[in-house]
Amino acid sequence: MKILVMVKQVPDTEEERRLDLATGCLDRDGSERVADEINERALEVALRYKDGDKKGTEVVALAMGPADAAQALRKALSMGADSAVHVLDDALEGVDIVRTAEVLAAAAKRTGFDLVVAGNESTDGRGGVVPAMVAEHLGLPLLPSLNSVEIDEASVAGEAGVENGSLTVRASLPAVVSVTERAAEARFPSFKGIMTAKRKPLTSLSLSDLGLDAAASASVVLSISERPARTAGRKIHDDGNAGNELAEFLAAGRLI
Repeated sequence: MKILVMVKQVPDTEEERRLDLATGCLDRDGSERVADEINERALEVALRYKDGDKKGTEVVALAMGPADAAQALRKALSMGADSAVHVLDDALEGVDIVRTAEVLAAAAKRTGFDLVVAGNESTDGRGGVVPAMVAEHLGLPLLPSLNSVEIDEASVAGEAGVENGSLTVRASLPAVVSVTERAAEARFPSFKGIMTAKRKPLTSLSLSDLGLDAAASASVVLSISERPARTAGRKIHDDGNAGNELAEFLAAGRLI
């Protein structure tokens, strides 16, 4: 079994995030960059299967991004991934999710896999569609936003939350799944894992390695502006008619 896990380096959620008004892209230098937690949970799903597999499972971490995205891959290796693949090309700076999915799918094909596992949405873009787009490029079934995952030699299954209940889904391998934060609690890298990660293979691939050209993003940003400053809300002073004023205010906002 070969499980490919998509990981991503993102700005730290504990720090303020800003858009670059010149480029329209997230200012990734404005805060510390870390491995996205949802992808660590996806990796944990793969590692748990590997831990219990007596026949041997290979876990490969895959990321696309600038040079320092290798830090997220090194962390994945320290957690237990066997190897990592880094798609690194200057032409990919600022690309949209359409191009991202195309490149990740091409890298997945080149690397080979039985199962692709990803987080359901990254904490920076919050698009939540890249796993589905990757599955479409690969021509494979997608099991989206799973709260739990069960893997065997021939299939993958899981439970997804739906309105007023849950839905159990299953697909034959190969397949693509995305997981929510409920799927697994990511392990912490051990000291041994951190030291071993330095010796594990990390392969860099360019667009030419994947047989892709430097096509531009499919989407175009027409304009961008700073978020308007928040203003104080309406104040209602109790001069004997505050109750009526409050009711009128709530009714105008269709809150009552």
